[in-house]
Amino acid sequence: MDHRDHVGLIRAGVEGSGPRWLELGAGEGAFTLALADLLGAGGQILATDRDGRALGAADGAVRRRFPDVDLETRAFDYTDGVPSGPFDGVLAANTLHFVRDRDPTLREIRSSLAPGGRLVVVEYDADHGNPWVPHPFSFETWRTEAQRAGYAEPRLIGRVPSRFLSAIYAAVADVPAGLVHSRPHGADREE
Repeated sequence: MDHRDHVGLIRAGVEGSGPRWLELGAGEGAFTLALADLLGAGGQILATDRDGRALGAADGAVRRRFPDVDLETRAFDYTDGVPSGPFDGVLAANTLHFVRDRDPTLREIRSSLAPGGRLVVVEYDADHGNPWVPHPFSFETWRTEAQRAGYAEPRLIGRVPSRFLSAIYAAVADVPAGLVHSRPHGADREE
């Protein structure tokens, strides 16, 4: 896949959204570049990954090609918690397949989204993995998991063939405006 493919996969999930996005598992920035391209001038991206070196490559690539996009990079593991928002969208491209039990992470992501925010997922369309992609989830599985975690029914927005595990799909799941829940705070927090 090239830049045009990355943009094409996520376009329908990003266009028409607000400008503030969180990217989980950005790696060296292939989808960060696609997101920056789609958001354009005024876009704000917080790109995260456990690998700070990879984020450095993403940072350099985005700044060279899309200098009008406000990019911040942060090295950390999102399974330990998701940055507070509110974000207009969250992009999780080829990263949630490293999480066996996604429900707590999906709920964390949902709590970081603004009312009406979007979660765009790019994933292998398979339910059985391998050592490199341990926990992929098909679009049908994603429909069930997303709704269980409080998202509206996901919409398939793209699909491309893959040499590994048959195909890669992109889907968007909205946060229904009436179902947004904040994280516990103040006196509500459990100690």
